[in-house]
Order: sequence, then C-alpha cells, then structure tokens
Amino acid sequence: MSESTSQPKRKRNRVIQPHGSRQEGSAVAKLAAGAIGIVFGDIGTSPLYAFRETFVGAHPLELDKLHVLGVVSLIFWSMTLVVAIQYVTILMRADNKGQGGSLAVVALLSGALRRSKFGWVAILLGVFATSLFYGDSMITPAISVLSAVEGLTVVNSGLQPMVIPIAVGLLVFLFVIQSRGTAKIGALFAPVMFVYFTVIAILGLTQIFQTPEILLALNPWYALQFFLIDGFKAFLALGSVVLAVTGSAALFADMGHFGRKPMRIAWFGFVMPALLCNYFGQGAMIIGMDEAGAAAAIQNPFFLLAPEMLRLPLVILATMATFIASQAVISGAFSVTHQAIQLGFIPRLTVKHTSASEAGQIYIPVINWTIMIAVLILVLTFQSSSSLASAYGIAVTGAMLIDTCLLAVLVFTLWKWKWWYAVPLIALFFVVDGAYFAANLTKVPQGGWFPLMVGGIAFLLLTTWAKGRKIMRENMAEAAMPIEIFTKSAKNSAARVPGTAIFMASNSVGVPSALLHNIKHNKVIHERVVVLTVNIKDVPYVEFEHRIEVRDLGDGFYRLILNYGFMQETDVPAALKKVKQCGMDFDMMTTSFFLSRQTLLPSEKPKMMIWREKIFAWMLRNAATAMEFFKLPSNRVVELGSQMEI
Repeated sequence: MSESTSQPKRKRNRVIQPHGSRQEGSAVAKLAAGAIGIVFGDIGTSPLYAFRETFVGAHPLELDKLHVLGVVSLIFWSMTLVVAIQYVTILMRADNKGQGGSLAVVALLSGALRRSKFGWVAILLGVFATSLFYGDSMITPAISVLSAVEGLTVVNSGLQPMVIPIAVGLLVFLFVIQSRGTAKIGALFAPVMFVYFTVIAILGLTQIFQTPEILLALNPWYALQFFLIDGFKAFLALGSVVLAVTGSAALFADMGHFGRKPMRIAWFGFVMPALLCNYFGQGAMIIGMDEAGAAAAIQNPFFLLAPEMLRLPLVILATMATFIASQAVISGAFSVTHQAIQLGFIPRLTVKHTSASEAGQIYIPVINWTIMIAVLILVLTFQSSSSLASAYGIAVTGAMLIDTCLLAVLVFTLWKWKWWYAVPLIALFFVVDGAYFAANLTKVPQGGWFPLMVGGIAFLLLTTWAKGRKIMRENMAEAAMPIEIFTKSAKNSAARVPGTAIFMASNSVGVPSALLHNIKHNKVIHERVVVLTVNIKDVPYVEFEHRIEVRDLGDGFYRLILNYGFMQETDVPAALKKVKQCGMDFDMMTTSFFLSRQTLLPSEKPKMMIWREKIFAWMLRNAATAMEFFKLPSNRVVELGSQMEI
C-alpha cells in the first residue's frame, strides 16, 4: 500500500518542478542577457588597447614568443583571480539587500563597526574608492571611444586627422542625450554587445586555430617565467596588463540592477570566454608573424584580427560597443552620486528621473556636464588612446585595493570565516591588487596624476560635506527646544489659523528653527502642525510598511518621520498621500511647507579648518533646495532663513 501511494507523488513532483524551473530559468536568462548589454561594456572593450599597450606603452617589451606567452598568461590569470574569483565569486556575496559597490558595503559595515574605534577607517576607504570612481568615469569614455575611432587608421591611414574630431563629436553627442534618458536606446544595448562579444570571440578563435601554440599561456609557468627572466620589466608590464580587468569594480557596483546569479552566468558562460578568445587570438597572431610583421601589427592588433574587407564594419561595431561602455560608466556616476547624496556625503543636487517605470534611470545635470568637460579636455590634451593609457589604471587599481580592504573587514567581522583559509585568500588578493597598484604608480608622471587629482578633490569635497553636515546637526541639536515643551507653551501663545503647516527638520528631535521663526515673526500656528523628517537608512530600500512613523503630540501637533533607502527617490508629496495617522488626509492646496535655510557665520572657535569651512559654506550655498530635492510644490513653500556658526 505504501509503495503504491508513493509512486504518484514522485510522478507529480517530476511534472511540477521542471515547469517552475523553466520559468525561473527564463527570467534569469533575460537578466543575464540584459547584464551583457549594460554591465560588461567597460571590461568588454579592454581588448582594443590592453594587449597592445603592454608592448608599445610607456614600458615597451620585446616582441618574441617568451614575452607574448608571458603577457597572455598574465592576462588570463589576472582575469581569473581578480574578476572571476575576487569580484564575481566572492565580493558579489557582499551585497547590501541586493545592492553592490563600495558605498553599499560601507553602509552594510557601518552597523557592525559603529562601536569600533576603527570603524571610521572603513568608511573613509569606501568614500575614497567612490572618489576614485569619478576619475575612472572620466577616463573610460575618453580612452574607449578614442581607441575605437583610431581603428579608422587601420582601414585608411589617411583618416588620421579625422580621429580627434570624430571622437569629440561622438562624446559630445553621448553627453547631450543623457538628459533624455536611455530607456529607448538601452533596448539596443544587449543585441549590440552580444554581436560584439561573438565577433571578437570568432576573430580570436580563427587565430588560435592557426597558431594553437598560444594555448601554452594557460600554464601559469609562463607568467612566472616572465618575472624570473625580466624581473622589474615584468613588474612594470603589470601597469598595462591590468587594463584587461578594468571594469571589474563596476561589475560589483552594478550587481543590484541584475542580481548575482544572472551576472555570474553572463560572465562565466559568455563574456569571459569571449574576452579570453580575443586576447589569446591577438597573441597567436603576433606569434605567427615574422619580426617585421609583428612590429607593424602590434600597433593595432585588435582590428588586424579581421580580414581587410571586414575591418571597417569592425570599427563601427567597436565604436558602438565603446559608446555603450561609456554610457554604463556615466550612468554609474549618476547612481553613485545619488547614493552619496542620500548617505550624506554630497549636498543635495538636482536629480531628474528619465523613466516613469525604471526608478534607477536618473540624470544629474551637474555631474553630466562636469564629466563631459573633463572627458573633452582629456581627449584634446592626450590626443591618443596610448597616451591616455598612462592615465588609466591607477584609479581602477586603487579602487580594487580598497575593495580588498573592505573584503577583509567583511570576512572577519560579518562573515566570520575561519582564519586558516581567510588569511591566505585575503593575502593573495592583497599581493595581486597591491602589485597592480604599485606598478601603476610608476605611470603617475605620464598622466596617472589626473585620476589621483580628481579622486583627491572628490574625497576632499565628500568628507568636508559629511563633517560640516555633522557639525551643523550637532549644533542644531544642542540649541533645539524639546518638542514636548514647545507644544505645551505654543498652543496658547499664538492664534490658530486654518490649514496644515509642515516644517521640514533634519533632526528627528527638537523643534526646527523655521517653526520658531514662524511664531516669532508671524505670530500664528496652523490648526495642524507637522514636523517632518526624511530619514535615509543604511539599506538600499525600505518597504512601505516601514516607511511611515507618526507620533501624536497633542493639540494638533504631529512628529512625522519618512524612512527611505539610499537607492530610493524621496518624493514627499507622494508619501504624504498615503499617511493616514495625522488626523486627516493631506490636501496639497491647504498645506504649506516651511523650510529653514541656514547662512553660515565665521566662528571664534571653528570645529573645522577655516579653508574647509569656506568650502562647506560654498557647497551649502550651491546645493539644490529642499523644495527641488523632496519634490515639494513650489507654490506651497515658504523659506525662513537663519544664521549659524560651525
């Protein structure tokens, strides 16, 4: 009896399970395809210049079999250790409610390290990694688009004078279209990148079949032999080899858009094999040539992989791919900036949402135009992708080294790994990432100073704003009157008028200065007074059931807190429509918003250095108003000024 009843159960399981797995598999496949179009553009366009720069860059190598096998082996093992293992396999586990990136990890660690005396070090490291990203976001569009357009000189050497004008035109067009959003052209990204990766893989395989000897580079001995024979020269070569793994930190940062599993499938199943086929193909082509042919081919080996009749289509395809890679980096800069604003490292900026359905598609004008100006200056100053390669890499390797530091903190504080396998693994990552960073430091005089300068300026601005904002909040909290005392004394001290008054407050305790000034100067209190604080949590998203906190203070006074995640849009009127705990619904036509605008005064005992205080005051003056940031109706806003010392 038991056997006969168990058989149908097994049969039903066989019918139901594949159906569910097919649906899940289809969703994962779609996300993986989307990741190919959006996320892998930066690392995917590295074959245009990475292999070439190792031989013709600032520290050229001899074009012989030993060096070609050594370089290709270094590229293979770098991609395996840094991208495949460190980022895709391990760091992608370090998500903050699905979101990746340095700031997301810092937010994740802040709770665990809040009571630690070294917690501030992890926060500063994350902020510095974010600062370096801005330097990377300026160089990537410049070197990517320029290297693709330079392919025209392979088709016709007479087109050399047109390279800079065409590159500048494409880059200007790229930044101009940002304000219109990328939802429509984004639908083309995945097919274009799928074709691009397929084509570069086929071109590489063609050369590998002709010269299979290049597969010896899979053996790490050839990378080690390169170091044993050339020593310091091999170390310097790391500064160019690392160009093959640029974009690895971006993979981690973009994890929240597609999820860990789809990105791993896309990387291991398609992108990594395609890239390795191309790198091995470039090496095979050089090995298969005589000395004179190799010397000519190494000037642009990526485009010479294709037959002559297909080189112009390859230039067009590569240009489209670099356009997409640049778009991904620019969108990443918008996303990182939005996170930094929400977490309190950057003052409020005008943020425009370019898609009604996709919350992550945003446009920040000041960031867009700043990056565009920097990119154009880079192109016009350095003139070629080879010159730009000297500036590229140091920001990427610096961010990689910081990510390793953050990973070490994660491993020992949150994940609680056993030390006997955690220590060797972290030590390996420190050796690899540290070697890449040290090798790139040698390129500082040739252009590496630029991303370091950009990162330093960004770091100064981010930390100055965070510290100044903290001092302001502490001063306001010290001077603030308890809300309970205020409500009891205020109810009979001024006339009550119809309507609702919402007073925005940065702190969830005390009375906002705008409320005190309103009673002092206007001598009225609305029949309903709401003190509203928008609180940004250390998580990407806050569910609606945890969004609203209301406290009834009596006599028509309410304390309202709206909780948001650092990836969410802070639309206050939309949230107020769903608040039912403040006596009655909110009608925007009878609601007035009162904002405080602080003017900083010099202090006799400043808590910041004077020059930093002036920078903070400048940032405060140029920050977007709370009206713009919280999407308040402009005809219902009243601003009341106050003065403050920091």
